[in-house]
Formats: sequence, C-alpha cells, structure tokens
Amino acid sequence: MSCNQSNPYLEKLAPHEPARIALANLPTPVQKLERFGAQLGLELYIKRDDFTGAELGGNKIRKLEYVMAQALKEGADTVITCGGVQSNHARATAAAAAKLGLRSLLLLRVPDPSSPPPLEANSLLDRMVGADFVWLTPEEYKRRDEFFAREAERLASLGRKAYLIPEGASDALGAWGYLRAMAELAPQLDDLGINDADTTILLATGSGGTASGAVLGKLLLDLPVRVATVNVCDDREHFMGVMAAICTQAIEGFGLDINFEPERDLNIIDGYVGRGYALSQPSELRLISDLARTEGVILDPVYTGKAFYGLVQEAKNDAARFGKRVVFIHTGGLFGLFPKTAELQELL
Repeated sequence: MSCNQSNPYLEKLAPHEPARIALANLPTPVQKLERFGAQLGLELYIKRDDFTGAELGGNKIRKLEYVMAQALKEGADTVITCGGVQSNHARATAAAAAKLGLRSLLLLRVPDPSSPPPLEANSLLDRMVGADFVWLTPEEYKRRDEFFAREAERLASLGRKAYLIPEGASDALGAWGYLRAMAELAPQLDDLGINDADTTILLATGSGGTASGAVLGKLLLDLPVRVATVNVCDDREHFMGVMAAICTQAIEGFGLDINFEPERDLNIIDGYVGRGYALSQPSELRLISDLARTEGVILDPVYTGKAFYGLVQEAKNDAARFGKRVVFIHTGGLFGLFPKTAELQELL
C-alpha cells in the first residue's frame, strides 16, 4: 500500500480508539529472512518493531502512546511504573516521560536492594533521562501494588500528581498499541500476498499486553492469520488468565464488537522459559548469534531470543506447526544484550 493511500484497517479502529500521542517511528517494515527460513523449511518474515526508536524503541512505545496520552489528560506530572532492573518497558517509559516534560519513578526488582547492581544498559539509560528508582526485592515486587500506592501518596504529599502504569503497560488501554500495530501490519501482508490462514504472527509475551493487543486486532479486523505467542516467564495457565482478563476488559471498556473465546483465540506456546525470566541458556544465546550472522538481525535475550528459540524448536518438531509461513514480531530490547557480554563471549 503506498504511503498516500488511506488504510481501511486503521479506519475500522477509529470509532473505538482512545486518545494517542505519536511517539514511535511508524510504520515499521516487514522483511523476509530468506536464508534462515530455508533452514527451517518455511517462509519467514520479521516485522521490525525494534525500529520504533532507540531510547523509545521496541514494542513498549506503541502501548505508551496511549498510556502517556491518558497521563497527560489526567494532569499527571510524574509517571510510576515497574519492572526488572533491565526492563525495556521501564526504560521506554522514562524516556517517553522526559520527552513529554514529565518525571518518572521506577520500581525495579533486584536481588538485594541494599546493594543494587551497577548502572548498565537499560538502567543506565533510565538514569540518563532522569528517572528516580525504588529498589524492591523479589518478594516485595510481588506486592508492588502496595509500593505503587505508597509512592503515589508520598508524591501527593509533595503537591505532585502521579499516574500509575502497570508492568509492561499491560492493561486494556496499553493493549491498543498492538490493536493498532495489527492494523498497520495487515496491509503490509496484503501487499506481500500473505494475509491468509497459512500465516502465523508470532511474538513473545512477558506481561501479556502486547500479545493481547495482537489477538484483539486479529479479531476486530477479521484477519485470516493465526496469532501465537511464546511466554518467556511463568506458564501457559498464568497467561491464559492474564490475557483473557486484558482482552475482556478491552472489549467491554471500549465497546469492541468481538466474539472472544479464550480457549479458541489464545494460542500460548509454553515450554521455552528455560532457566527463567531474563536468564539465558547457551542454546538460546547461540541461536541469537546464528541469526545475527545469517541475516544481520540481532534479537534480545529476554524476549525475542526466547520466543525465536521456541519458533525454531517447534518448527523442527513439526514443520506444519505454523502453516506455510511465520511473521515474527521483533519487539526490540537490544540493550538487554549488554549485561550478557560475558556469557556471549564464551560462544563467539
């Protein structure tokens, strides 16, 4: 579709779409991975959502376009969010806040808050754009809603107003980022002649919002493609609950004309968490290196590396698992590679 043509898929979203601030570099391209696809025996494409920006890069910024619009609408001067110390979402949120003239406070999970890790990669960028930190233990992080409330109250006592953003901006509002992304992707698939039932859209999920938005986009736009997601933490049962809740809240909250059935519509591919969230296995890192050398595409070790590893293993086990082709959504996260330098050097 040429750039001066209207997008009928976006037009279909318009009656329901909430307010949005344009922050990402869009549309992101779809590229064919000829050599790696040949190795797997399928047509392999990649949607480069790692191209949405640098400081604001990856999938998170699509969701933040809606979330930050709401924060400004409510008159907030500070946004509070949470994640692991190398959270891509926390980094994108902090950068977006700086761009919009807001302050940011990040609740970051670390093994020992009394001795937090040195600043590097995402956490270094967080500080560079002015974020304040609250370090939480893993146990405290499970009770993060208490800390959200405490920090919001503390800021209120100082005359400031906080807007709270859940982990990964994964709620009904944040899901709109990938509702819109599917409306962007659909005409790209049309142009390639692959918008059909033999195409699987595959992506990682770590908090459920991105994948939920993709599922909602497929259903609302009545796309013939399949959507599947590889969980990089927890398990299928957990994400069935999380994603079903996000989808249901979005359908009800925004009046979407969607017939949603979790068991039918949620395709969660479990079994590739490996050592755990943000923990890498040599086989995962080796695959990241193989793809980089074969196609010049670099994945991250936390999300896309694990999801792509799942894609490769599933394709090897069942060549017809995904149909004729896969469109893999590269959700960014390049900075997550830098804390893995020592592990990667052993393989290079």
